Amino acid sequence: MTEEKHSILLVDDDDLFRNRMAKALTRRGHHILSASSYQGGVEIIAQQKPDYAIVDLKMTGKSGLEVIRTGIRHHPSIRIVVLTGYGSIATATDAIKLGAIAYLTKPADIDDIMNALVNTDTPKPDKKLLPPSLARVEWEHINRILTDCDNNISLAAKKLGIHRRTLQRKLQKYPPTV
Repeated sequence: MTEEKHSILLVDDDDLFRNRMAKALTRRGHHILSASSYQGGVEIIAQQKPDYAIVDLKMTGKSGLEVIRTGIRHHPSIRIVVLTGYGSIATATDAIKLGAIAYLTKPADIDDIMNALVNTDTPKPDKKLLPPSLARVEWEHINRILTDCDNNISLAAKKLGIHRRTLQRKLQKYPPTV
């Protein structure tokens, strides 16, 4: 990891998490910019042109995917890492297609986040890739359908052929790890 200090934008609607992350990055000597929403994040990118951005995926209002889309239009050389508690293959694919350089799930170690920001090499998997479990595939499918339905629970439940309450219960569970 490089010793060079950078300007880093944090976009997350969780104030406690954003403040803790800002403190950790400030202790490493980086200049931290902070926003709690899509609008604030995009304004900072357009005006201050930070080197990097760490963006939460799910926020009130527009999502982190929209921050990536609009932010890269304003500042094409910004390097964006998505950091989310709701990781799925579908949203990871969307984020990378929009221009994010990495997609990490919470909780993530500060060293992992910094490595993702500054790493310019293509990662080489050091483990044999295993297929996801059936529970993981189901969780990802549900979240993809929900995303396609603009987070409308009733419409997503109808498309999935399950009761709305059943879908809500499934969404309250944490995603399976494998």
